[in-house]
Amino acid sequence: MKILICGKGGCGKSTLTALLAQSMARRGCNVLVVDNDESNFGLHRQLGLELPQDFLNYFGGKKELGEKMRKSFSTGETVRLFENRWEIPDIPEEYVSVKGNLSLMAVGKIHDFGEGCACPMGVLAKHLLKNIDVHDNDFVFVDTEAGIEHFGRGVEEGCNTLLMVIDPSYESIRLSEKISSLANVAGKDLYYILNKAEGESKAILYEKVPENRILATLPIMESVFRAGLLGNKFNVESEEIESIASFLMNLKD
Repeated sequence: MKILICGKGGCGKSTLTALLAQSMARRGCNVLVVDNDESNFGLHRQLGLELPQDFLNYFGGKKELGEKMRKSFSTGETVRLFENRWEIPDIPEEYVSVKGNLSLMAVGKIHDFGEGCACPMGVLAKHLLKNIDVHDNDFVFVDTEAGIEHFGRGVEEGCNTLLMVIDPSYESIRLSEKISSLANVAGKDLYYILNKAEGESKAILYEKVPENRILATLPIMESVFRAGLLGNKFNVESEEIESIASFLMNLKD
């Protein structure tokens, strides 16, 4: 399966991505994490991996890919990035960080002042996810940038299922309504993970979000918070994370 994880900034997307990827890897699955957040420089540390070079460089870098995009807009031709279908092992080794059955690739990052928008990264993520073939024991987790830009770029087209992380905030509640609408138009199943929701805030979220789409409520986990603060690898097994992983395994079947 290819699973995209979305939500507002700071809600816990990368945390959920790392914890689910590690859970699936412990179960013996082949796991690829696609870092599609150009502003996040911490996900690789949470996974205990090195940050690979930008996958944009495989296509000549952001400037060259941007030129291809502009040419396609002016001529009306569709951008074609991949000549052949890929499987996870086909990703060039210089663009992936690997430890055992857990791999990480980064679509692209913002490195320099004034380098321009992240549009080429969104286009590349869309093409990459549509071009990768997965087998029964493969899981791809896509960590996205905050908000809904990735919907505008059609990144979801190549994914099977969407998970939205919701924290106790009005912004998250309103965003969940918009993402629900966009997921419906895209024809993708959407499920919610409530994060850092306890007591009254949890009760309010259960009133505002369709309960039959809530997979789990993650408590505040001090060990995760501390590891994230220090930039250390997560080393946590959580009952809630395991329940989400089991749901995804059953969904695949």
